[in-house]
Amino acid sequence: MGQDAQQIFLDPAIRDWVLIPIMLVMVLVGVLRHHATQLLNSTPKGNLKGMRESAALLRARTLRSPAGFILPFPAFACRRTYLASAFEAGSYLKNPQAANSGPANPMTDPAGMEAMMDMMKKNMAMIVPQTLIMSWITFFFSGFVLIKLPFPLTLRFKAMLQRGIETADMDVTWVSSLSWYFLNLFGLRSIFTLILGEDNAAGGLQDMNQMQMMGMPGMGAQQPMQQPGEVANMFKSEKEFLELAQHEWALMGVEARVLELYGVKVDATEGEEKKNV
Repeated sequence: MGQDAQQIFLDPAIRDWVLIPIMLVMVLVGVLRHHATQLLNSTPKGNLKGMRESAALLRARTLRSPAGFILPFPAFACRRTYLASAFEAGSYLKNPQAANSGPANPMTDPAGMEAMMDMMKKNMAMIVPQTLIMSWITFFFSGFVLIKLPFPLTLRFKAMLQRGIETADMDVTWVSSLSWYFLNLFGLRSIFTLILGEDNAAGGLQDMNQMQMMGMPGMGAQQPMQQPGEVANMFKSEKEFLELAQHEWALMGVEARVLELYGVKVDATEGEEKKNV
């Protein structure tokens, strides 16, 4: 087939009534989805007992770190004894009765249920509009050829760029209406960033990445809930670390070090100060 046979003359009405409207609808739906997601976001409720657990662990780690060396040894020893006794008794546990029980059921935890509902609402806000737009394009614009890409491509891109067109001889650079939808779905992120800012919930690719991060432990912002037995073991380990911690007061001899900075030499044996000449 010659090169002349590959040329297709498109009606300008396709550009005005199919190409541009699909892109505008995708942008408007993305903006609406962003604002709908903002409205669906529930205010996180603080869990005082859970925060108390985390704060106790953080306090113990800070105490045995170099940041705790600023305390005199009596103050360090007093805090170490208190925290070790509290960890041994389980005073900071959110649910001491469940520390020795089996894994907790996440369906009975209000915080876990609230997180699952938030995830479901965000998924519905993403899936429902995209399904409606795809159905609209498939019903009204099935088989339309909209645009020709200005650069050559290999045949591997034919299935991606010509969805809905059963023509094996068409040049791979021509784009169908359904493929134009997918190109806008994954390519409008820069437009949404320009309109809505960096942290927006309008881009389809960004929403899919967030869904994947929520499903993978350690990658998303929502970490899996720790079991009571795991927290109790962390307290026991922290108690052992505190008992083995070595303390060296950071302010030991600070007067002599400060005077040496200003050129004053201190004789500790005689208690005399000699100025360097």
